[in-house]
Amino acid sequence: MSTFGLHTFAIAPVWDIARIDPQMDRLKEHGVGLLEIPMFRPQEIDTKRTRSFAAHYKVELFASLGLPPSLDVVERPEEGLEYLESAFRVCAEVGSSGLGGMTYGTIGKTTGRARTKKEIDGVCRFLERAAKTARTYGVKIGIESRNRYETHLINRGVDAARIIERIGAENIFIHLDTYHMHIEEESFAAGFEAAAPYLGYVQVSEANRGVPGRGMLSWDAAFKAMADIGYEGPITLESMSRVDADIANKSAMWDPVAENPDDVIEVGLPFLRDAARKAGLTLG
Repeated sequence: MSTFGLHTFAIAPVWDIARIDPQMDRLKEHGVGLLEIPMFRPQEIDTKRTRSFAAHYKVELFASLGLPPSLDVVERPEEGLEYLESAFRVCAEVGSSGLGGMTYGTIGKTTGRARTKKEIDGVCRFLERAAKTARTYGVKIGIESRNRYETHLINRGVDAARIIERIGAENIFIHLDTYHMHIEEESFAAGFEAAAPYLGYVQVSEANRGVPGRGMLSWDAAFKAMADIGYEGPITLESMSRVDADIANKSAMWDPVAENPDDVIEVGLPFLRDAARKAGLTLG
């Protein structure tokens, strides 16, 4: 059984309990059992209040981030490791077992050319050290495959799998997102199958980042691919209905993704639950 979650900038561009608390009753009615914390600024998170909030509503927490543009994990890995360690510390304090996202690079930062051996070697060395640090906090570290316009380093499930196999650390997992897969993968079946041995987290988002079911993404194929590999990890709707300015710039999200932004949640969540059920997935 997969935990059904929500990662939404409509509620809070950064983790803001005061803004998300009033929404919790309706989210629980939609079956949301997990909330993803965007940890772009770990130092701003009130960890004690966050842990208490999660316990009160009986929801799991999961954290994700993209490294700041100033960091270069290949040329200056120490700075990146220091930043990630602060995030691992917050994960441990709020009770998040994992930190996903672009833990190896910056969203929207590319070189304008194909990844090089030097870059992949550097990323692998960095992630190997990061995994060791994460282990001391009891945290797993995820690497998200993202589309070519946001990174040139890891674009497909197979790219992430090769890096994990090379590193050999048991606390690294693959984080996939249907939006990026729709752009990069040959098929959902191929992407999920390649990632299957290491897959630990899935974000679901429409092809235009809008209301699930109102775009071009093949949801039957996506959920069938998850069911075929026996995936039972978290499945989280990533809502981009209202986006923080910093995130909008990195992910090119300037225009509204829906005429009624609330539809992303109010229409999208029930649609996803139904599509998952039809494919044979059980969402807890």
